[in-house]
Amino acid sequence: MAAGSPCNEAKAVFTPRRSETMIGSAYNTAELIYHNTARSVRTGHANAFVSLFNNIFQSLILVGVFYLMFDILGMRGTAIRGDFLLFVMSGVFLFMTHTKTMGAVVASEGPASPMMNHLPMNTAIAIASAALGALYIQTLSVILILGIYNLGWGPITIFDPAGTFGMLLLAWFSGVAVGLVFLALKPWFPNFVQISSSIYSRMNMIASGKMFVANVLPAHMLALFDWNPLFHIIDQARGFLFVNYNPHYSTWVYALYVSVALTMIGLMGEFYTRRHASLSWQARR
Repeated sequence: MAAGSPCNEAKAVFTPRRSETMIGSAYNTAELIYHNTARSVRTGHANAFVSLFNNIFQSLILVGVFYLMFDILGMRGTAIRGDFLLFVMSGVFLFMTHTKTMGAVVASEGPASPMMNHLPMNTAIAIASAALGALYIQTLSVILILGIYNLGWGPITIFDPAGTFGMLLLAWFSGVAVGLVFLALKPWFPNFVQISSSIYSRMNMIASGKMFVANVLPAHMLALFDWNPLFHIIDQARGFLFVNYNPHYSTWVYALYVSVALTMIGLMGEFYTRRHASLSWQARR
């Protein structure tokens, strides 16, 4: 009987598939996330090194701009006593991590993307890959910049490295949470999400409080920033970074709770959106 006969095709269709174990399924999912993460890192450029260099260059530009602004406006006295450049970099690094992660999650493939037609690809893998790709790029950028600064300008002293890195992870997690909310809304309101996410990113240039120290802000100024989880994360990070700074008006627990709540809202919204996905949405992007 020919290999392509109807009987053989029917036999192939009705042959029971071997069920995967939980460990095997987890391994396959992790492998898929790994390869899709590598793909997401190359989204900005085909060469991963160029993509990393672009991110480092953007961070250095922001550090240089804020350093000159503090110096020209005579605001260096408002900073924490210690390494002033490290003070500037701490705010810029956390801001970049939060913003870049949010943008990566919002730009990840949605339920109507052609990539979803290739099993076992799904939106959860796309979101996880985009978030992990952003974390990889940001962490490597921070390590390289601090390494060059340590070799070229003198040794860096970090009071609590584990706590400081924990705040970097929290900035990343909060970016994932905000990105999930925007991602769930994007198929329904694509133009609104594009504009509002851009406004949110630019608003955090000031609202994140990376230029200020919470302990020296008056009460009426503190109320302008206290709502923002990123403001709490940056202020707490400086408490872990500098031995002589103890943040009194911020808490990382608030940032964690808000991030968890936004993550749950975003996941529920993404689940609802995926259930009502339409191929015509892809043409509206």
